[in-house]
Amino acid sequence: MKQNLFVYNTLVRKKEEFKPLNAPHVGMYVCGPTVYSDVHLGNCRTYISFDLMFRYLTHIGYKVRYVRNITDAGHLEGDGGDEGEDKISKKAKIAQLEPMEIVQKYTVGFHEVLQLLNTLPPSIEPAATGHIIEQIELVQAILEKGYAYEVNGTVYFDVEKYNKTQDYGILNGRNLEDMLNNTRNLGGQDEKRGKLDFALWIKAKPEHLMKWPSPWSIGFPGWHLECSAMSNKYLGAQFDIHGGGIDLMPTHHTNEIAQNVACCGKTPATYWIHTNMLTVNGQKMSKSLGNSFLPHELFTGRHSLLDKAYSPMTVKFFMLQAHYRSTLDFGNEAMEASEKGFKRLMNAVTLLDTLKTADSTEVDIAPLMQRCFDAMNDDFNSPVLIAELFEAAHIINSVHDGKLKINAANLQLLKNLTDTFVFDILGLKNEQAANDDLPKILDLIVKLRNEAKSNQDYATSDKIRDGLQKIGFQLKDSKEGTNWSKI
Repeated sequence: MKQNLFVYNTLVRKKEEFKPLNAPHVGMYVCGPTVYSDVHLGNCRTYISFDLMFRYLTHIGYKVRYVRNITDAGHLEGDGGDEGEDKISKKAKIAQLEPMEIVQKYTVGFHEVLQLLNTLPPSIEPAATGHIIEQIELVQAILEKGYAYEVNGTVYFDVEKYNKTQDYGILNGRNLEDMLNNTRNLGGQDEKRGKLDFALWIKAKPEHLMKWPSPWSIGFPGWHLECSAMSNKYLGAQFDIHGGGIDLMPTHHTNEIAQNVACCGKTPATYWIHTNMLTVNGQKMSKSLGNSFLPHELFTGRHSLLDKAYSPMTVKFFMLQAHYRSTLDFGNEAMEASEKGFKRLMNAVTLLDTLKTADSTEVDIAPLMQRCFDAMNDDFNSPVLIAELFEAAHIINSVHDGKLKINAANLQLLKNLTDTFVFDILGLKNEQAANDDLPKILDLIVKLRNEAKSNQDYATSDKIRDGLQKIGFQLKDSKEGTNWSKI
């Protein structure tokens, strides 16, 4: 069935109907990580959000080419500007390693975390260092069009000249005068013509570890340049969706648009989609505030701010319970509530295969299925979708308890609904069901407890019972023996 999808486009600051340039093909570029440290939770939220979009677009029939880059060179400490040292080179010097050892370590770690969160790999994952030639060609094209200039081996983009014919602030909604007034003069910028000009190619100092020959100097590309070069190569001068975190919008994505228009005369993407920020107990997540934690700390519970560990699927479910454009606040109470909600949903899904059908039905699943599609068609509204899935869980539990009748056709629709939205689109996994050996392990534990009881070792028996209860299983003793069940 055709779905009329609406997405919020940062470029125009409103929801628009999604109309691909070349349907059924969709091109989507998402800014990937700079691999100089462990992936942080903000990154995880962004990639979970775009995984949701990738999954949904594919489900409704689009052929999506999803490109997500790896930044392994050119990202300076100043983030938005051209000051500071290359983040990867700096880490390599401190660790006394080759820069590519740093890149390999953190790229592998990034993939491992996203695999735990059950995100699909992108169609193409290009690295900046593998596309130096394309970046040099892009700089040459911008120079030829007159929107860049070279000083002492470094090439800068001329923002003020560009803004005479184009709107440099079209994405961030600010005019050039405001941006100029709010930009600090930084050291090392004397050679620039304008305060907002940014480097396309940077001449390397002798001690710089990562550098390549170019027509202007031995140097390295600017951070903003790589995404323009790689999106052009794999998706063309114009494509459908460009995404990333909201922190990339004011400078990185603004500069990408300027580069592409200067080179190709076109804004690269039709729809610009941005995920919002993470907070912890109402405060911005930051290392300096001591409230920043990494995914593995969440999964193990090894952090002073955490009361316990949370599974990868609980973390993913928690993130999906907030709309990607809203701020997401981490806290133990919120995580605990998400864990309970996720277990409730998975317990209901597990019951599906045990439901008995009747000749008549008291439930109609088709309208519920449509409401699930309606939620996703409204700018990928995962929290509304999850609310509808809890309604499905309520129906499953009611049929299981004998409070509602369901016929075979509606039961099949209900199974299709959960398969489609819980697993295919949200990308959740039933962590308990995934462990086929769990019943055997629990049966063995129950046997050991019974042996302790028969030996009158009640302390051990109680310890086993209480321990199982803490991880979500309860024991029931009867004349027939001891049975375990999920709480």
